[in-house]
Amino acid sequence: MNVTSLSTHRFSVAPMMDWTDRHDRVFLRLLSRRARLYTEMITTGALLHGDAARFLAFDAEEHPVAAQLGGSDPQALADCARMVEVRGYDEVNLNVGCPSSRVQAGRFGACLMKEPELVARCVAAMRGAVDIPVTVKTRIGVDDDDSIEALHRFVALLVDAGCDAVIVHARKAWLSGLSPKQNRDIPPLRHDVVYDLKAAFPDLDIILNGGLESLDGAAAALEKVDGAMMGRTAYKDPWVLAGVDERFFGDPAPVANRAGVVEKYLPYIEAQLAEGVPLIAMTRHILGLFNGVPGARAWRRYLSENSTGQKAVGQNAAGVSAGAEVVRDALALMQDPAHANAA
Repeated sequence: MNVTSLSTHRFSVAPMMDWTDRHDRVFLRLLSRRARLYTEMITTGALLHGDAARFLAFDAEEHPVAAQLGGSDPQALADCARMVEVRGYDEVNLNVGCPSSRVQAGRFGACLMKEPELVARCVAAMRGAVDIPVTVKTRIGVDDDDSIEALHRFVALLVDAGCDAVIVHARKAWLSGLSPKQNRDIPPLRHDVVYDLKAAFPDLDIILNGGLESLDGAAAALEKVDGAMMGRTAYKDPWVLAGVDERFFGDPAPVANRAGVVEKYLPYIEAQLAEGVPLIAMTRHILGLFNGVPGARAWRRYLSENSTGQKAVGQNAAGVSAGAEVVRDALALMQDPAHANAA
């Protein structure tokens, strides 16, 4: 195993479908240099039969960054893990936690917890194909099969297969009757189950996911496990990540204020616009940057209303591309006390 900074598992941002795309990851990296970032789940079919270059594209600034795969065929996962490694990712992660019916139909995600031996074969195949860390993201159980014994047996099989770290969403998954959104809220959080798992497997890196809504919560988790993974809070209130490097890695914060993050993101936005990427593909990820600050509503409203349509993709009256100006104008609103305080 190449142990390339498994230590950066100390704090990570969860893979989230439709959220943690490459534009979001570049933005989040401006807030923390050290937090480990994850792609959205990418299916083996998409890589083997689709535009793999597009699905695996990422910016060099994103490191440390991991690619999450969805699949259940050991050979296909091994082939895709090689593609991930060749593209330069720092880790390949297998999704054994997503509860959506669409994912179940493809025989991957949380339903695989019912086939632990198959998951172990998948991990072994991936481990044999690459030198980068191979990890698994899972739940504490599925449906009525949620005993502590079953979870420990499952993790023991992963360890024997060569898994380098296990990320555990501390809720079980209900495969029928609950939507993916409900599966993030309704099954009760059981951090204690994850802490007991670490005690049972002291030599395995265990990362806790689920219900971590502050850096204080992450710090408390780190007293009992090896890593803390934050999900929706990191997306909806991204400024929380600005404190990660100093608190968990002893490094200075990369930015002094929220406006500085926007200024650093603007060159990326301009480069992507030049490549034909629509402005909204970038601005949708920064709507929550000023949450809790006077004027946050004005910021969100201005970006939402002006990131599509002629102003975002066309030209202004002078014939000059106006795309990035939308973000600059929104930032000016935040820096104008009259507008900010009225929002």
